[in-house]
Amino acid sequence: MATSHTIYYDSPVGTLRLKSNGQALTALDFVDEDASPSQQIDSDILLQAIKQLDVYFKGLRKSFDLSLAPEGTDFQQQVWTQLKQIPYGQTISYGQLAAKIGDPNKVRAVGTANGKNPIPIIIPCHRVIGADQTLVGYSGGIDRKKYLLKHEGALLL
Repeated sequence: MATSHTIYYDSPVGTLRLKSNGQALTALDFVDEDASPSQQIDSDILLQAIKQLDVYFKGLRKSFDLSLAPEGTDFQQQVWTQLKQIPYGQTISYGQLAAKIGDPNKVRAVGTANGKNPIPIIIPCHRVIGADQTLVGYSGGIDRKKYLLKHEGALLL
């Protein structure tokens, strides 16, 4: 059984809790309660994630190069794979994402899978917006979604 590692990271969008299985990043959660950032990083993958997040938040990284192991259904995995294809600073609608998966009628299912993304920011679910260009649904809240999109230079209404 793989060892689980956790670290807290103080980011511009609040405290993030990152988890790994020792080989890959398994989760990134927004933590609303105060949590002291971890002092010691006991996992290479978490050290890499923190370094890449630092560079991303400085505006110098446009994609992440990390081993990821999000747990989910085959359909969720399909959606999350497509999310990683959305370029930095660009957005698509839930309908466009459903079409990329091959079934434009699965907009709601795509939205649900998007909302269950266990590694937001790194798997960029914040880049999916409403068909009318509105910022809808984000596990970290609309304010964080807006921050991330503005940080990336996405054109917002």
